[in-house]
Amino acid sequence: MKILFVHQNFPGQFLHLAPELQRRGHQVLALTDAVNTRASPVRVVRYHAPAEAPDPVACRLGRAYTEASDRGVAVARAARALRDRHGFVPDVIFGHSGWGETLFLKTVWPEARLLIYAEFFYQSEGADTGFDSEFESRPDFERAIVTEARRTHLATALLGADAALAPTQWQASTFPPALRSLIEVGFDGVDTDLVRPDGTARLTLPDGRPLRAGDEVLSFVNRNLEPYRGWHIFARALPAVLAARPEARVVIVGGEGTSYGAAPPQGSWKEVLLRELEGRIDLTRVHFTGRLPYADFLRLMQITRVHAYLTYPFVLSWSMAEAMAAGALVVASDTAPVREFVTDGVTGRLVDFFDVAGWSAALTEALANPAAALPLRRAARGHMVAHYDLRRVCLPQIVKFVEAQTAPRSPRSQISARTPSSAEPSITS
Repeated sequence: MKILFVHQNFPGQFLHLAPELQRRGHQVLALTDAVNTRASPVRVVRYHAPAEAPDPVACRLGRAYTEASDRGVAVARAARALRDRHGFVPDVIFGHSGWGETLFLKTVWPEARLLIYAEFFYQSEGADTGFDSEFESRPDFERAIVTEARRTHLATALLGADAALAPTQWQASTFPPALRSLIEVGFDGVDTDLVRPDGTARLTLPDGRPLRAGDEVLSFVNRNLEPYRGWHIFARALPAVLAARPEARVVIVGGEGTSYGAAPPQGSWKEVLLRELEGRIDLTRVHFTGRLPYADFLRLMQITRVHAYLTYPFVLSWSMAEAMAAGALVVASDTAPVREFVTDGVTGRLVDFFDVAGWSAALTEALANPAAALPLRRAARGHMVAHYDLRRVCLPQIVKFVEAQTAPRSPRSQISARTPSSAEPSITS
């Protein structure tokens, strides 16, 4: 089959799937944003997203759809060039719905099977919206309306799709019943042959301090340090943990931007919390690494005595699943996406997201009693190997999902395939 992946930050969720389908003999191509500099495991073509954001005053509640549909048009124009100039007609298109890229691809290729990566569907209640009142500035009614409006492009993307894939049961459940029937569940997978315990792991911190397995290390990892991933709760729990465990070291991984939710009025969320806690945290024992190369992140998960993970009811982070696979003791927020992976007292510990004192107590206890955590760490690793292993469980399932999407060619596609201007589209690696 000819398979086209569409993702503004490719490879994204298709990091393992795209090269595996190519290895299996399929012709694989990816369409991504021209500004995306990530290395690609397959050949790519690029589109140019709109340079200007829409006027929020003019768009009012339609701003999110306007942004998504403008990008969708840019993608569709690049797709039409692939068809008209190069005769490229995919059998299957697999795209992420989050940015509007798939909205108009059926207009260009009506004969193709369109698959959607359905990561999350915003809800006015029961998920991230309204979860944390500390950072809510709008009344409930207005907040609900804004949330309803920003999900329009996600619904439209699924209405035009032939099938969809969500990574977890909870994330699939955020979609309304009429759309949920289109969605299969298949987690991206963790390479448990690579991500595994290693008692010899070593890591040197930016200040030159060495860490090794067995040290009293507490880790916290976000793409960016922000409320959606519980940075404010974790930071507020630290003074009591550091006071109770004088030999503990805290390693905090993450940037200072904003991935989800609103940015602070000034500076970064890291700065906001450090100002709030000034004089209460011993910063000689708290190490901010920024973003780490993946190999160093993995070493940290193999070294850490306790890994703290918090999230709003939202998309689950890969880092938590990888921490479990590496055999770390995960102390995590008792929120819906986490409960699908962590069973309290069996594969980790769960703490109420907002209970700062509870977090301090749970983290202190876990640091103080590493032997008691061994059964949980082994069970977490075993759970990931049995249910979420990349090569033996997840990737075969998703490959099957894609390869099952076959449809007969229409006369239009047969004519286009016979009259290309060149054998292959212009590509970059």
